[in-house]
Amino acid sequence: MRTKSTYTLEEPLKFKQQLLQWSREFEEIAWLDSNNYHQDHGEFDALLALGAFTAIKTDYHQAFAKLQEYQQTTKDWIFGYLSYDLKNDVERLSSKNHDGLDFPDLYFFQPQKLFLLKGNHLEMHYLRMVDDEIEEDFTKISNLPTSQTITETGEPKTENSQPKIQSRISKEEYLQKVEKMLAYIQRGDIYEANFCQEFFAENREMEPFKVFQDLNEISGPPFATFLKLEEHYLLSASPERYLKKSGSKLISQPIKGTARRSQNPEEDIKIAEELSKDPKEQSENVMIVDLVRNDLSKIAKKASVNVDELCKVYSFKQVHQMISTISAEIDDGIPPVEALRATFPMGSMTGAPKISAMKIIEELEETKRGLYSGAVGYFTPNGDFDFNVVIRSILYNSAKKYVSFSVGGAITAGSKPEKEYEECLLKAAAMRQALK
Repeated sequence: MRTKSTYTLEEPLKFKQQLLQWSREFEEIAWLDSNNYHQDHGEFDALLALGAFTAIKTDYHQAFAKLQEYQQTTKDWIFGYLSYDLKNDVERLSSKNHDGLDFPDLYFFQPQKLFLLKGNHLEMHYLRMVDDEIEEDFTKISNLPTSQTITETGEPKTENSQPKIQSRISKEEYLQKVEKMLAYIQRGDIYEANFCQEFFAENREMEPFKVFQDLNEISGPPFATFLKLEEHYLLSASPERYLKKSGSKLISQPIKGTARRSQNPEEDIKIAEELSKDPKEQSENVMIVDLVRNDLSKIAKKASVNVDELCKVYSFKQVHQMISTISAEIDDGIPPVEALRATFPMGSMTGAPKISAMKIIEELEETKRGLYSGAVGYFTPNGDFDFNVVIRSILYNSAKKYVSFSVGGAITAGSKPEKEYEECLLKAAAMRQALK
């Protein structure tokens, strides 16, 4: 049981900064921030979950069954992630590529303290064991000094004094691997597959809060996430929703199609218009929409799957993106976790047909994806949930001092390897800048 207190905030943005600053003392942190980006399906402007009362951490074996038991046992707010490699629980697949991060395949926790922000309205939901701290915490947070940036602890490290970010594969290797994927497409094994590459650094120290703030400032996405679970950190500037459940309604919003922004307003509008009409980008998006429709049909009421919006271009700070919205009504008796299992991994990060694409991805990629291209989000006590797609994200193991970010794109019959490589660099730009 939780005790709830509500407050009206005079300066919501200032309080958000104070709240994030204050949260640094906790061992388990999940911060989800919409950055006030207008979206039709958003429930909150921001959520913060702190301090694990209970938790589940496991590899992929029976992971969804264990999560279902945990979710139905707690019947409370729980926050955490599904790594891409839970594909091995869903299908007869494996993950044998290099793993420098060493994250568990699944990790969720039941927070002691929870903050929900919407406009100038704040709700604090504390477990009974700590509910006598609500007023004290609110006062402490409200009185914290704020600045535009979270200060670093210790001496700040410069890019020149740190081990350099390097690519797991060379540009030449990348181009060769895309050619191999195109050969699979021409042979008819797949229509489309998401091919990714890793950038990493070893023995690299960083201040995760500071890097997250810098990344979020650069990108300002609707599904930004700061996650700290023991030595494992996720700093995410994701623009993509994987799956949301609200009552009986399911919403998925896959992204396929990317174009750069321009500082020239007229040129920027032209770039967005060209993206919206690009036949290659449209075909990528439509293929994934069909895959998502098929996945949702496994757990949806008959004839309830609908494409609400097809190939609409949305603009973010750094890129234009082509996004589609698919909805469905979940069938009676389907547990919430089953909706995730039936649709995981998300089509935008796999390809079509899905299983063939995942096998080819495993063959051609050099790095175990782990949390990258997985999902982070939360369940409510009544079984609703909302999860993002972990892209445009930095992953960090503070014990191993290993930092990693991966980028990729959809390879179709119309793909040009050189152009795909350029798109990877465009997507990598924000992470590189945040790490300087």
